[in-house]
Amino acid sequence: MASIGQVIDDKYEILKLVGQGGMSKVYLAMDKRLNKQWAVKEIEKRAKDRNNEIVIQSAIAEANLIKQLDHPAIVRIVDIIDNGNVIYIIEDYIEGETLGTILENNGAQPQELVIEWAMQICEALEYLHTRKPPIIYRDMKPANVMLKPDGNIKVIDFGIAREYKDQSLADTVSLGTKGYAAPEQFGGKGQTDARTDIYCLGVTLYHLLTGQNPCEPPYEIYPIRHWNPQLSAGLEAIIQKCTQLNPDDRYQSCAELLYALHHYEEYGAAYRAMQKSKLKKFIVTVSAMVICLCVGVFGLLMRTATNNADYTQNILQAEKASTSEEKANYYATAIDIKPLESEAYIGMIEAFKDDAAFSTDEEALLKQKLNTNIANLRNQEDYAELAFEVGKLYWYYYDYGKSNAADNQITRMKSSIQWFEDAAEYGGESSDNYLMSTIYRDIGKFNRDINLNVEEASDKGKYAPYWENIKNLVSMISSKENESEIIELEVYRLSMYSIENYARKFKADGVEQSDMIDLYNRVKKAVSGVATTSDKTETLKKDVMGRFSSIEGAIENAYRE
Repeated sequence: MASIGQVIDDKYEILKLVGQGGMSKVYLAMDKRLNKQWAVKEIEKRAKDRNNEIVIQSAIAEANLIKQLDHPAIVRIVDIIDNGNVIYIIEDYIEGETLGTILENNGAQPQELVIEWAMQICEALEYLHTRKPPIIYRDMKPANVMLKPDGNIKVIDFGIAREYKDQSLADTVSLGTKGYAAPEQFGGKGQTDARTDIYCLGVTLYHLLTGQNPCEPPYEIYPIRHWNPQLSAGLEAIIQKCTQLNPDDRYQSCAELLYALHHYEEYGAAYRAMQKSKLKKFIVTVSAMVICLCVGVFGLLMRTATNNADYTQNILQAEKASTSEEKANYYATAIDIKPLESEAYIGMIEAFKDDAAFSTDEEALLKQKLNTNIANLRNQEDYAELAFEVGKLYWYYYDYGKSNAADNQITRMKSSIQWFEDAAEYGGESSDNYLMSTIYRDIGKFNRDINLNVEEASDKGKYAPYWENIKNLVSMISSKENESEIIELEVYRLSMYSIENYARKFKADGVEQSDMIDLYNRVKKAVSGVATTSDKTETLKKDVMGRFSSIEGAIENAYRE
């Protein structure tokens, strides 16, 4: 057991115990090198304890996998240390309290609040399930969801997460929290997959809405309105579908569940009863059937024509709108009418670029529309192009974390990676944007991971591929006619930043001095030729040009004998 003041791995100083479970303790620790607080999870190795041995093996196997994840609602694991008798997992320290604690102290939670939490959890699980290969969380419960002071949630404790193996018929061990775990988690009943997490989430929502702990009597998931008749019938239907014993009867993806949560009122028993009543009246007689069919066909045609007209009208109104906010709202309405047409999404993206800043409020609107329809959008032929444009929006315009004192370039790159991955995957190698998508993606991954690689002394050999990607990006951007000045200057700044910071590393990985000087001269000439039209781009241009002398010094110092 760790003690207060103990320093783990000559780096992490234990400050206090903040929590403990059956097999682990969690401490708050200070990173003495980075002056940053982390959570340190301590797992003791117990002799002849098979379940503990499984957890230890799982923690080691999954740590490197989880370290690659980057999602705002998922805790990061940054290090794993094996001290012989004890395993230490170093992860983000999250301020707040778990939903389990909130339940224990306050009981059942308000319906609208639970739905908001459920949507955030869905987005996090969908992110895990769409990794390559998919990651199955397997331990969703209130105690593993942290509510931060800002109202957002964070999924914690990846001790039993696993990769989905396409050829595997069943999991090898039974892991999960009884009461929340799906039937297939208890051995011999099939392999856990995305639908397993959907079951666990359904039970979690049941507990949050009713206050009834599924781990205690009566050990049964009743319809939520059995406990509280004021709850939504639609939400009741959604939770019942999530918690079906047969995975085939549940929602098949978190994207599908997220859509249902956005439209939970439509899932009520009253709604279904109304539809059945209409159907019965419809089939009373053959003549009535024919009449109703004709009326229905006519109505469908009229509705389609009306939808087309409304969609077109909103697109036209967006194009005429005087502010970016008005444009975005018109495009949002058009998306609601035709959610699989990329035109309105692209229009919204262009509207967000009007003021050269993609705000968090604008991000929330775009993500709401995209996440609701993402499963079906990915089946559209032009989805890769849409994903590429979303990626560029984040890469060049996202303003989260930006201030007068600090740029947020790394945040922008990290936020764009998943979209460039989609653009490459769904477009294929024959698509127009495939090469540029992979370059953006790989540059983003390099900047996301390099500090950790340096810390782990595993960065050797990573700089040469990064150099080639930087050169290719500069060539592709500078050769484009009528390219946006922001895009040009941001790419030129990134290339100069890379030389300034990694010149010695580039040399060590075999990059020639002449190659570096050639890129520097190309960028220097290109920057001077960029005609700026706004204060933002003029400031950006001056920033790049102001670094030229220090970049020359960095190259000279790197190759000095």
